[in-house]
Amino acid sequence: MSTYNYYQELIKPDFAPPAEVFWPVWSFLYILIAISFFLVFKMYFKKEIPWKIAFLFLINLISNFIYTPIQFGLKNNLLASIDILVILSSLFMATIYIYQYKKYISYMQIPYIIWVSFATILQITITYLNY
Repeated sequence: MSTYNYYQELIKPDFAPPAEVFWPVWSFLYILIAISFFLVFKMYFKKEIPWKIAFLFLINLISNFIYTPIQFGLKNNLLASIDILVILSSLFMATIYIYQYKKYISYMQIPYIIWVSFATILQITITYLNY
């Protein structure tokens, strides 16, 4: 309830979706993320891909998991904006690098890239509006 109230109190742009949209979208994306993470690390442990690719997926996963505590626990929009930029950049790089090994893993990232791109614009706008 506290998280919901905090989000409701923020000044948001007109294009911000209602809070109820985030749970189903992220639930779907976390399934894709889990599958991708599993496949990438399976490939890494079989020595089919270099460490830098697995590392990018790991950075993305860690950054993604710490976003919610930063945004809603610390209530720090600026730090959340920085974190989401790390999420987006690591996602882009990981998607590009894994493409040469397993194209379907790259394609699995497309919904995630679309949502995180939108979420990045939204987060930066919220940060600006509430600064």
